[in-house]
Amino acid sequence: MLVAITSDIHNNEENLAKVLNYCREHEIQTMICCGDLASKETLDFLNDNFSGNILYTFGNMDFDDLRDLAEEKKYRNTYLFKNFGEAVIEKKNVAFVHYPDKAKSLARTGKYDFVFYGHTHKPWIVSAPAQDNPARICTLLNPGTTAGEIYPPTFATWETETGKFELIRVHDLK
Repeated sequence: MLVAITSDIHNNEENLAKVLNYCREHEIQTMICCGDLASKETLDFLNDNFSGNILYTFGNMDFDDLRDLAEEKKYRNTYLFKNFGEAVIEKKNVAFVHYPDKAKSLARTGKYDFVFYGHTHKPWIVSAPAQDNPARICTLLNPGTTAGEIYPPTFATWETETGKFELIRVHDLK
């Protein structure tokens, strides 16, 4: 199964549309978004154009109209997580959060195979040992910024069967 991982969209619907076209072409049915969609309007655009499940955690640049949904837990096909989210995907324990410091803390717990995060806009992947069990390794991944602020616009895909990640450059898409 292929999963899309995005972050820091910042209302850039033009770039988000390219990501969503990629998702349709590759039959992606799960998307993890690590914060900073920015507005409810962008969340509606995402839900209107992606039929699969969306797992969303809030970031620092989400406007009040979006944050007002935080207590809802689900909005259309989006599962909302106030501070961080967790899920089991293809028997892998996954956490996702906006902030890198929180991501590192989650990775150190030894509870997760993968932790995804955003905020810095810089694509990054690193492995980290659990604090109490150094043999337990967690992969931390930042998919970069879909908006293309500070760094060129990117998102990531995760092939759950192989465990491989790919960084996709949004400007290379149609």
